[in-house]
Amino acid sequence: MCFPYASRPPIPPMAGAAVDSRDLELVAADGNRFAAFAAFASGAEPTALASGSAGPGRAVAGEPEATGPAVAAEPAVAAEPEATGPAEADEPVDASAIEPGVAEPAAAGVVILPDVRGLHPYYEELALRFAEAGIDAVAIDYFGRTAGVGKRAEGFDFGGHVAQTTWDGLRADIAAGFGWLRDERGPRTISSVGFCFGGRLAFVVAALAELELAGVVGFYGRPVGPGRGDVPAPADLASEMSCPVLGLFGGADEGIPATDVAAFDDALTEAGVAHELVTYPGAPHSFFDRHQERFASESADAWERMLAFIRHPASIGA
Repeated sequence: MCFPYASRPPIPPMAGAAVDSRDLELVAADGNRFAAFAAFASGAEPTALASGSAGPGRAVAGEPEATGPAVAAEPAVAAEPEATGPAEADEPVDASAIEPGVAEPAAAGVVILPDVRGLHPYYEELALRFAEAGIDAVAIDYFGRTAGVGKRAEGFDFGGHVAQTTWDGLRADIAAGFGWLRDERGPRTISSVGFCFGGRLAFVVAALAELELAGVVGFYGRPVGPGRGDVPAPADLASEMSCPVLGLFGGADEGIPATDVAAFDDALTEAGVAHELVTYPGAPHSFFDRHQERFASESADAWERMLAFIRHPASIGA
């Protein structure tokens, strides 16, 4: 498992930040219904698609069931904001009944691709942290086809469900998440952020030109070799990637050795893809976690790098 059930993002809530959040149920192009969670900056309300719309990513009514891999310098420890405790999501709503909002959408938006647990509370809280930072966010689930859309308790057998995922299905659901964020909020740029299983997916979707991504961020996603199911290897798709790539890795991650990161860097460089691959010495897989207190400074550095990249993806060079 990437994290224990009680894991949460290492970024404390921002005191005084105004955000709005929603549980959603989205529909992919192949008809799959799956859960998602959205958080919006500055208390902005999402708009609703016209009744009866059948486009991918529409919300439905009903109760939701640098060149060369960089080695990070010793990051400065960020000043700790006043902790107010994890924010909680609003009650699920009928997304088709949401009134059009009056607030401006954020300049940037992200679609969050979780680890093997799917839409875990970790990723709902991460969406809130993005919204507090002024970035609209939607986190999606992977298991609508096999586990439905309801909330899941500790002990959920995600392993049996992730084994049934396919690239075609994942691609449809990811496209629906991007479509919903683009149609409902209209941020000027949209990026993808993924972790572990989702980190590999985040790298891969850089090759999906139809998504019109501004950039992708992958935390400890394996960039080479076979992965779960039939998800292709990111390095094999480097020549098809059409946006900048930021990769964040742990130097002590036994599942992603330095040779894998170097091979990914070589593939991106050869393909002319703007990228930065950062390795934090001594950090394990899944270091970006509130319970990994030893790596709080690495997490703070990764968070700031990620925010800067999402706001200005063109800031990194090929």
